[in-house]
Amino acid sequence: MIYILLLLSSVISYGQVSLSLEADKNDYKGKEIVNLTIVLEMNGGDLVQQTGFQLPDLSKFNMIGSGSVTNTFVDPETNTVVSQKVSRIALEPKHKGKIKIGSVLVTVNNKIYKTEPFDINVRDIEKKSVANNIINDLYLGMEIEDRDIYQDQPTIAVLRAYSKNMDNFRKVKNIHLPKQDNINVHPVSFAKSEINPSGNMSSQILAVFMIFPNEAGYVEVPAVSASVSSYANKSKILSNKVKLNVRKLPEGSPEYFKNAVGDFNVSIYNASKEKVEVKKPINVVVKVTGEGNLSDMHLPGLESSPDYDFYAPKITSRVKPGTTGIKGEILANYIVIPKKAGEIAIKTEQFAFFNPTNKEYVDLGHEILDLNAFSHDQILESRTAVEKVNEYTNNFLETVNTPVLKTTSFKVKEKNKFNWNVLIVNIGILSGLFIAYLLFKNWQKKRIIVKENTSLRPSLGSVAETENEIRERLKTDISDYFSYLESLKSKEDYDKFFVTVEELDSEVRSQYFQSSDKDFKVFLENYKGATVADEYRNLLQKIQIEKFAPVKSSEGLSELLNDIVNLYSKISK
Repeated sequence: MIYILLLLSSVISYGQVSLSLEADKNDYKGKEIVNLTIVLEMNGGDLVQQTGFQLPDLSKFNMIGSGSVTNTFVDPETNTVVSQKVSRIALEPKHKGKIKIGSVLVTVNNKIYKTEPFDINVRDIEKKSVANNIINDLYLGMEIEDRDIYQDQPTIAVLRAYSKNMDNFRKVKNIHLPKQDNINVHPVSFAKSEINPSGNMSSQILAVFMIFPNEAGYVEVPAVSASVSSYANKSKILSNKVKLNVRKLPEGSPEYFKNAVGDFNVSIYNASKEKVEVKKPINVVVKVTGEGNLSDMHLPGLESSPDYDFYAPKITSRVKPGTTGIKGEILANYIVIPKKAGEIAIKTEQFAFFNPTNKEYVDLGHEILDLNAFSHDQILESRTAVEKVNEYTNNFLETVNTPVLKTTSFKVKEKNKFNWNVLIVNIGILSGLFIAYLLFKNWQKKRIIVKENTSLRPSLGSVAETENEIRERLKTDISDYFSYLESLKSKEDYDKFFVTVEELDSEVRSQYFQSSDKDFKVFLENYKGATVADEYRNLLQKIQIEKFAPVKSSEGLSELLNDIVNLYSKISK
């Protein structure tokens, strides 16, 4: 009988399947996360899980995140294979009260197993902030679809306004995105969408922005604030807060990995056109391109070496929002001074990034720029006869200057190749002179006709109309400044470039009768908004930085000119 009972017990234990669903507790507050744990245990090597876990209706929750792990081992007592799969789901309740969580289903060897349903109790659900003192039916909602992301991986947030009265949407202004130490926020667009009527409640998208969490765990995104203006007063309105489940980056990262998440590429090149000479500075650019947390990651720098010295770089960004992060390129312009003649290898620091699409680390290692530095004597020996004559001529014109003729203006400029820009500018000047001649002839004809018909001239109007007409004639077109600045940038006449920028700023300020830039900042903030005022303040700082930079680059001036054209076109009358 003992042998029979042991045999029956072994047969019963062989092929056993158990499935369970449990919550971490039964009573929750409004801000707490509901953690569900699903455990499937199969005792037997011939048991096969044919379907995944079929979850119950979870429409009363927001899915924060999920994860699962599978373990397989052999039980030494029964000598059977035991497979265990554990899944965990994090949920955010939408409503308070008693909520029923249904059964989880799974199919093993053509047999369906399910768990028992149970109830949980949720108290005090956090409500969205509403500007009740201004408009009773207007509130903001922040929506984030992907809430389960890796650290430093972006997620898209959409800010919507909801109201029964469509007229309320135009009263929402001055949107301030959330700020917090554990997240980095980058705006994508502040363009308002078309109003979407849905039943009694209409909605409109006010802003789209990217959120980059820089720490793992449950991260709460603060509310977005905005002002609601009416004829009576002005009030502040807040959106809801959103929780993110931020996963830690996988283990096995390279030792020099920092925080780059996305897909990137690194290159290095010499931006100087002259030959590399010992103890003479050259411009070396480290270029990082790709898409991800490009604006917030640590850029690879240059490695120290006894063969060269370098100084802190000037950073130039050309980025814009993409589909999976910030995309574009960032240039780090280094001033490098070679310390020896011969072959020199300039290395970048080792760089690695995590690709969330492939869920793996990519090691790019070093990027090397090989240069051949020459001594001063070698540079002199390598010059051609024409270059030597030009150098002697320049030295003579620089050192000898008569009071009658300023000979330094005849200094010979060496040209490595034909300058097409000069040819195009000359053709443009000749064409302009020809057009001016035709316009002058046409003006002379009209003037003769006007003189003949002086007696038939109508009334000139009032004094105010005459002043307005004179003011319009004397008004300067700022597009002329833009064309002139582009010409100065091409000629590399940097001193005249910044003098013209100051004249442009003075001209635009005079249109608003503002004598100083401080008064103009206050004026812009009151009549154009805080965003335009901040852009003007940042542009003035950038102009001063470029003006007094020891080494000026064409890329930096091009970016500065682009900012000048965009801003002054926006604020000029």
